[in-house]
Amino acid sequence: MVYVLYAFLAGVASAFAFEPVGLWPLLPVAFAILCEFICRSKSVGRALFIGWAFGVGQFVVGLNWIATAFTYQAAMPAWLGWVAVVLLSLYLAIYPALAAGLAWRFGREDRVVLVTVLGGAWAVTEWLRGTMFTGFPWNPAAAALAPTPLITITALIGTYGLSGLVVLLGGAIWLEYYRKWLPLVVIVGVSALLWVLPSSSVPADPLAVMNVRVVQPNIGQEDKWRPGFDEEAARRLAMLSGQPSSEPRLLLWPEAAVTDPLTDARTDEHQAMAEFQRTRATSLLGPNDRLLTGGIALDSKDGVHVTGAANSIFALAPGGKIIGRYDKAHLVPYGEYLPMRPLLSAIGLSRLAPGDTDFMAGPGPRTINVGGQWGRVGLQLCYEIIFSGEVVEEKHRPAFIFNPSNDAWFGRWGPPQHLAQARLRAAEEGLPVIRSTPTGISAVIDGRGNIVKSLPWRTAGAIDAVLPPAADSPPPFARFGNIIPLVLGFLLIIGGIVLARRRR
Repeated sequence: MVYVLYAFLAGVASAFAFEPVGLWPLLPVAFAILCEFICRSKSVGRALFIGWAFGVGQFVVGLNWIATAFTYQAAMPAWLGWVAVVLLSLYLAIYPALAAGLAWRFGREDRVVLVTVLGGAWAVTEWLRGTMFTGFPWNPAAAALAPTPLITITALIGTYGLSGLVVLLGGAIWLEYYRKWLPLVVIVGVSALLWVLPSSSVPADPLAVMNVRVVQPNIGQEDKWRPGFDEEAARRLAMLSGQPSSEPRLLLWPEAAVTDPLTDARTDEHQAMAEFQRTRATSLLGPNDRLLTGGIALDSKDGVHVTGAANSIFALAPGGKIIGRYDKAHLVPYGEYLPMRPLLSAIGLSRLAPGDTDFMAGPGPRTINVGGQWGRVGLQLCYEIIFSGEVVEEKHRPAFIFNPSNDAWFGRWGPPQHLAQARLRAAEEGLPVIRSTPTGISAVIDGRGNIVKSLPWRTAGAIDAVLPPAADSPPPFARFGNIIPLVLGFLLIIGGIVLARRRR
């Protein structure tokens, strides 16, 4: 059992490889330690347990921000947040356990085979973690490398492919300890080749100057839904949005920047109030400006009662005219809807966000043409941006992705981790990503995953920037998606199995 404890501690240490600490070399070292413990296991059950303990350690520390979300509601005790973190971690750790079990099953007698299978299995099981039961792919191993130049590799092999490469690097370090130097040379060589191999061409300068202004009003979750605070929120948004200029601007506001509905299908009075909110928001626009803002849409079948709601992004023109709307498709369980509502409501559980009406899911990634200089905009709301290969409407590739979010829920650790994953999406798709959040971290990210401009956490301000250009053509991952890392993962697993049989 001592190895299980050590594996748990290695997982804890690996969590500090991710943002906000960002000691990324800890991650391959932790994987090297994991390889040793898997190798020393006496049975597949013990190997599974070791992989599970490693995962629990990493997730409990890395997902601590989830507990912070419970401090912003009064319906449930705040300590329940840590219960949620632990329970979620116990489940998510099943996927590292599966990878460890496969590595032991085929590589228990050969260290090179163990490393090969573990790298492939890790890529595949991370993809499973991002798809099973609505998916939760937060902090894939690749996210630790988002601040490094290696992020560009995701344009070729995707996030899960880069995660597998990190595991292989850790395994190669472990093999070096046993004086098997060739795997380390091979892994470093392959990584360098993938890094220098051109995946797509991103122009250094945009062909046309497209001005964007990203607003971060620094409105905390403790104030956002407080009665009467909407006037103060509107004042801050107006002040930071600035005055129209001679050049057209695209204003970008955070998720649910306007807390009152921007469309409301109930009575004439409700519809008039929604129109007032849109008109007030767009009063800041010049004749050629546009506004993209998060807001709420309410539906009513009888014209009186709310029968549905959507967490949306509205594209608005002067005069409050709606020129496009995107409804969030990948909703957050317990945040935007309560699963098994009759049962869970009966035992006192509720949504973290205020309100009793669950949000309705939209149809998936959509591109909206906002006109003017900006043309097509891809839209992803909040944590939708963490789903690799699911952020762009394939038939209508946009010029950039707008990702408004409300990271005010997520304490100190959540926002920088969220930003790291948005950088992965930019590099994968060859598209700029612009993030606007109420408390940070808002940023303009270019098509290689580099941060062009950003605003610090808990700071009010605005970013004025020229929209970075997209890649001239979609990189390989943008064309083929997660087929690439899955094929690579299975090839590593099969290759390891073949190698093991030949050596026997």
